[in-house]
Amino acid sequence: MDPEISNIIQSISVMALPVIFAVTLHEVAHGYMAHLKGDDTAKVMGRLTLNPMAHVDIFGTIILPILFYTLSGFLFAYAKPVPVNFYNLRNPKRDMVWVAAAGPVTNVLLALLSAGVLKLIGIVSPESLMEVYANLQGKSMGIGGMVIVPVIYMLYFSVILNTVLAIINLIPIPPADGGRIVTGLLPEPHSSSFARIEPFGMFLLIFILFLNPLGIIDVTIRPLINGVLQFLL
Repeated sequence: MDPEISNIIQSISVMALPVIFAVTLHEVAHGYMAHLKGDDTAKVMGRLTLNPMAHVDIFGTIILPILFYTLSGFLFAYAKPVPVNFYNLRNPKRDMVWVAAAGPVTNVLLALLSAGVLKLIGIVSPESLMEVYANLQGKSMGIGGMVIVPVIYMLYFSVILNTVLAIINLIPIPPADGGRIVTGLLPEPHSSSFARIEPFGMFLLIFILFLNPLGIIDVTIRPLINGVLQFLL
């Protein structure tokens, strides 16, 4: 098998579980916060479940992360958006902020948890952690067959993925969570005007993330991600 194809298959196998956990819990967090704030739409539609099949989107959860990782080095994915009827919220404008923030906050917690378990493994089994970092630098200590090594890879990618998801979802362009947070915080009529971006906001986000116009990612998102990862890893 071609070494490049083999590397891609290996990367996909390591990334699969972290991606599914990250996007599933992200969406469940949105739905559960909406439930706490008075909207049971997600609950009624069966979306307050940890069953990934209720949340996985073929393009956003499977195809897009592979494209992003192979073409840009970013680990970005999304699931089917949890339905929220903002008019059912007790205080729609204020509660919109809480519902939107729940997803990125969940990814931050997952990144912290994954990093914490990694550090614990480093204390209990330092040689296995060293093997992973050696492999990431193109080297090997010859213990790649250890059962714990794949787990470390998954935790490592979980830290990266959840950090990226949290930061990218906070970009202030709706329908990204950051855009909805801004919409909820802005006074009227600015809030309604800003919300009109949403129908084409996803295309704008993908355009920015894929094409990096004027190198905007290199001076905004990438340094922030690198700084957080340096702290966590």
